[in-house]
Amino acid sequence: MIDKDRNVCESIYAETGAMTIHGSATHLKTLIEAGAKKADTVVCLMRDDADNIACSLLMKSLGVENLVARLRQPQYEEAYILSGIKSIVNMSELVLDRIIMEIEKPKVRKVFNIGAGRAGVYAIRIDKNSKVAKMTIKDIAQNNKFPNECVFMGIYRQDSDEFLIPRGDNILNEDDTVFIVSKTDFIKQASEFLTKQNKKLFGFKK
Repeated sequence: MIDKDRNVCESIYAETGAMTIHGSATHLKTLIEAGAKKADTVVCLMRDDADNIACSLLMKSLGVENLVARLRQPQYEEAYILSGIKSIVNMSELVLDRIIMEIEKPKVRKVFNIGAGRAGVYAIRIDKNSKVAKMTIKDIAQNNKFPNECVFMGIYRQDSDEFLIPRGDNILNEDDTVFIVSKTDFIKQASEFLTKQNKKLFGFKK
């Protein structure tokens, strides 16, 4: 990791043991010192879009092909593409997606985007009285109301504090959080199915 802030470098090294370089990722000498020529992938997360572009161009000159960068201002997107960045994380789209998700579906949370926002990983809470509680993953996936474009990738079980890799015979419990990979166009349909509640019956005595 390369950062201009010495305190950030020292903190990350102390917490993770990762190699850190104090310097600028827009300087060729610093990149070479960090071993950039041996890198398979480089992630550019600087605050200035111009710096991310400069770093990407330098990395390409060193032979690195797989470049990922955070885009802050949408007007720079074409420049990002021209500089060879293959995966662009659009911050404005992430924020907008999060706001819309919080307003429309508070039980659903986007974890991160995949494929420039065309798909994503989502966390969905299974509430009490949910219709899918006690259903198996297989039964849910085979239901014609659950989209084929969504795949289960994990289950967090709150009561036992464990994370499960889902299999067809796994049963969802109330208070579980499921993680699914979904195309953006189908997450609403999937979330509505997973968060639908059983109808409550009320009885009245004379």
